[in-house]
Amino acid sequence: MSRRHACSADDDHELRSRPASQGLEQRGRCGVVQPFEVRLASITRVTTLVLTVVGEDRVGLVKTLADVVSSHGGNWERSHLAELAGTFAGVVVVTVPDRRADELIAALTPLDGLLDISVRSAGSDSAPQPASAPSRQVRLQLLGNDRPRLVAAVSGILAEHRPGVADLQTSTREAPMAGGLLFEATAVVTVANDVSLDGVREALEELATEILVDLSVVELD
Repeated sequence: MSRRHACSADDDHELRSRPASQGLEQRGRCGVVQPFEVRLASITRVTTLVLTVVGEDRVGLVKTLADVVSSHGGNWERSHLAELAGTFAGVVVVTVPDRRADELIAALTPLDGLLDISVRSAGSDSAPQPASAPSRQVRLQLLGNDRPRLVAAVSGILAEHRPGVADLQTSTREAPMAGGLLFEATAVVTVANDVSLDGVREALEELATEILVDLSVVELD
């Protein structure tokens, strides 16, 4: 005959009085709960890949690229894609678990017949990032008759004042009245707090007067 353990009042009091710091609990003999060990899942390390893509514009390019990224464990984070003169081009930022990064890069190679893709690793999410100097963002808008070296002239002024270009979009369009082409540019630049914004604005306005274009400089909130 098997023996059953008899639970005494002392046993019950001892188990119920255990401190909560001993961990989570599981049900054991006598119907009381007992602590058990808890293991934390490890955090998956992630690599950020920057993909530069160029190819002849055709239907389904984005889907083809997105399918490859997702089927190999990647996550499409950000992108800037456009059709320019019949060419599809852009930049895509993808995150992928470290252990699958090489697998994803290898899977992108067969797309060379459809898209030319270059891959640059931006490192791991867990890698420490260098502290950036305090700064503010400024939007520049330029409109004028299209002519050579417009972008070179504006970027030359910017280089003298050390801003970083966060976004730049340019286009040309027909002038509605005078004929010819108008050149239009919109840029968002980051200017360090120790750089005089008035100095940047004055230099750009002087250039705008010289090359006969409309230019606005607005600090963003």
